[in-house]
Amino acid sequence: MSPDDPEPPDDESRRRRRPGDQEPESIQPSRPETAGDYDDGPDTAEFLPPEIPESELAGLRIPSRGAPVGPRTVVPLEEEPSSLVSRYLFPTEKFRGEWRKHWIHLVKEFLIGAIATFVIGWATGFTAKHDQKVIVSFLLIVWVAVMVYVSWRIADWYFDRFILTNKRIMVVNGMVTRTVGMMPLTRVTDMKYQQSALGRMLNYGTFVVESAGQDQALRRVPTLPNPNELYLRIVEEMYEPEAVEARLAQVPDDPGPDA
Repeated sequence: MSPDDPEPPDDESRRRRRPGDQEPESIQPSRPETAGDYDDGPDTAEFLPPEIPESELAGLRIPSRGAPVGPRTVVPLEEEPSSLVSRYLFPTEKFRGEWRKHWIHLVKEFLIGAIATFVIGWATGFTAKHDQKVIVSFLLIVWVAVMVYVSWRIADWYFDRFILTNKRIMVVNGMVTRTVGMMPLTRVTDMKYQQSALGRMLNYGTFVVESAGQDQALRRVPTLPNPNELYLRIVEEMYEPEAVEARLAQVPDDPGPDA
């Protein structure tokens, strides 16, 4: 018998095992709890990755636009400027957005129109009972004049625009007499926006812009809507223009036929 041959069981082990007893099973090495299911082969076992719940993967995914999920939701930019704004942009300038002032800017005009309608209506009815036709006609003329003024102010508000491009910020004022003010982004040395308690409730604010020069075309722009989003857009355009271009260059994936 060669030294490599297995030794036969001794007599003591034979006496302990009785007829009908099964062979003792070999102890298998413990498997890690995170191993998942195994496909046992003749010599090797395949290790499968652990299953991660969908709820945990949702916070790690990146949307189709390529921007990581964060606390800020970027409002989509307008693709093209309006006809009112496009005439003031040169061909190589990249349009970033235009905004009208918040409707709170017209509160005074609305109050004037409402109070004038109530007072003149009451006075017209009172004088009509006393057959004062001349006074009634005068009151109607006053009411029409007040309504024309209110309508003029509303139209003027509609044509006022705050404009942002990759080169400058602009303000366009006036319906008949037009005023166009601009400031290059490279000359902006300081910028802030102010919000009152009502402004925070209704989401509007006043922008204050400081420039390197002393003569500033637009220093204070009141009652602009969404001031925080507008502030971030201007700052991003000033300091991270490449990030803006990268975000705008991302095209959402086309949905499949089953989407």
